[in-house]
Amino acid sequence: MTTSARRRLDHVDAMRPIKQAGVVSTHAIIYFAPAAAAVGSGAAQLLLHVSREGFFFISACMLAYAYADLRITNWAGLRRFYWRRFVAVGIPYLCWTLIYFCYTLPTSHYHGVRAALHGLRYMTETGYFQLYFLLVIAQFYLVFPLLMILLRWTRGHHGIVLAVTVAAQLAMSVLTDSHSLPGQMQAQNQLDALSYILYLVGGCVVAMHFEEVDAWVRGHARPVLAWTAVAAVGAEAIYLLGAYGVTSGLGPDYHAVIAGWSVYEPTVIPFNVGVIACGYLAGVALVRPDRSRVTRAVVRAGVDDAYGIYLSHVLFLTALTWLGWGQLDSVMPWPLVCLLTVIVVVPCCVALTALLARTPLAVPLTGRQRVRWRRPRAAAPVGAARTATPGTPAAPPETPAAGAETQDAGAETPAATSSPSR
Repeated sequence: MTTSARRRLDHVDAMRPIKQAGVVSTHAIIYFAPAAAAVGSGAAQLLLHVSREGFFFISACMLAYAYADLRITNWAGLRRFYWRRFVAVGIPYLCWTLIYFCYTLPTSHYHGVRAALHGLRYMTETGYFQLYFLLVIAQFYLVFPLLMILLRWTRGHHGIVLAVTVAAQLAMSVLTDSHSLPGQMQAQNQLDALSYILYLVGGCVVAMHFEEVDAWVRGHARPVLAWTAVAAVGAEAIYLLGAYGVTSGLGPDYHAVIAGWSVYEPTVIPFNVGVIACGYLAGVALVRPDRSRVTRAVVRAGVDDAYGIYLSHVLFLTALTWLGWGQLDSVMPWPLVCLLTVIVVVPCCVALTALLARTPLAVPLTGRQRVRWRRPRAAAPVGAARTATPGTPAAPPETPAAGAETQDAGAETPAATSSPSR
């Protein structure tokens, strides 16, 4: 198994904290928006759920970019590849599933040890709250070597591959929306990688044409922003028409949005694609050479702590629930409550991640290699040498990627000489 040495994509790294802000915001609305504001909170979630697709797209794109020349030459190489993926995603998943099980045990009211063990088993099989993201990305890892073989065989015809993938995504969306999938598949469709096929396969295709896509997105920044704005207005208009009963069957109603089904709606696919492109442009802007030292330090910290924020933020959301935080909507507007929630939760996650990163369990709990207690954190550019994460390799991209979102669920971030213009 071989990989090609490629430069680190600092601007893609910078997308991780942006996506994490979307994840935390979505879950803050789920936790604290009042039932009476179902239509408004549903409208917000309709757009914020793009963090899910962004998570899968970037994870797939960075893994394919790092392993563009992947060759399975022997079984030992294949085992090594899967072991690295397990370290990046599997071990953190198991550790945090156990953490959340113990954390919520006092309020779970299990009737005996057997019931508690059954609950733990179910949580492990389906993913506690946000952890199901890692189950989806693990499915992608399983077929990734075969997918790369397919994309090499079809080189020169990737437009057809994308067209087929778009059709498959639309088919999954329609079948999900009409409840036409087989029973178990319908019940747990958010755990099925096929539900996100456009973003996973599309990420790999983009990685294989990265230079061309990069140049196109940079050169069409204004049209991309305009397209995304129009797509957002269109998706919201269709949603509101359905929510107020003006139309039916045209788009998701607010019950579908709150349940998370809107992620599969055809009406939001154009918006999702646009937001991913906008996030890329934001990453480019954040790592420009003229950025201040403070900005570079904040971006670097956001990148380093992104996986920890993803893994741990539900701890703090749950704690706020126990403290009665939801009652604040009686004295202030619920959007403000949700905004304050994000402002409180994110720094708490950063602090917890910084603490856990300095323990022997740094890799399984934060996706980062252990940081020494007395080591100063210099404000260096994002692309400069820094503490490695499981997915931010130090020479050839052969180590697991930091990102299941290590925030990016183990997204591979190639390491080589960085370039501020990238």
